Amino acid sequence: MTQPALPREVIMASDHSDARDQTSALTLKVLIAGGFGAGKTTLIRAVSEIRALRAEERLGEADRPADDTHGTVRKVTTAVAMDFGRITIRSGLSLYLFGTPGPDPFWFLWDELSQGALGAVVLADTRRLEDCFPAVGYFQHRRIPFVVAANCFPGSRTYGAHDVSQALTLDRGTPVVLCDARDRDSGKEVLIRLIEHAGRTHAARLRDPAG
Repeated sequence: MTQPALPREVIMASDHSDARDQTSALTLKVLIAGGFGAGKTTLIRAVSEIRALRAEERLGEADRPADDTHGTVRKVTTAVAMDFGRITIRSGLSLYLFGTPGPDPFWFLWDELSQGALGAVVLADTRRLEDCFPAVGYFQHRRIPFVVAANCFPGSRTYGAHDVSQALTLDRGTPVVLCDARDRDSGKEVLIRLIEHAGRTHAARLRDPAG
């Protein structure tokens, strides 16, 4: 779970190993981040092959200053710790998914969670893109590979990947994927894009450590 990001060719090589050889299996850590109500818990629950650990409580009046519910009128819960799930991407490759808690009191957990992570998914609610800036800034500053997954909420305006990338001023090459956090296949595709991006990033850094 604490293995570093690996080049894509190394990850793909696990497909050709003997499935009976348990020592060849890769288990990698992925962070699921984003603003309040962007769909972090929903994504983890949708893709997890185990019963996802849910760490939410109903919103109370005391939570309102930290959890701005503007634009998320159906959101009635808030994270009190972190969500956790697991998905097997293919034979020999599994991901542990850690949902980063959003409210300010839990920011101290991010440094611990990011240790040994393959990378991160930043879920974006296009109605409130500004909520993504803290997560995007965190991963960019620490050079942790990440993809932005624009969660397409029913009834909301759909923006293209290029528009989202420009609005968030993402570094060149940072993937943006349109997704439905409720759909397992859609969530799995986001994770596969992250694996590919993290592999390319790691391989590039091996070639040019100063880059």
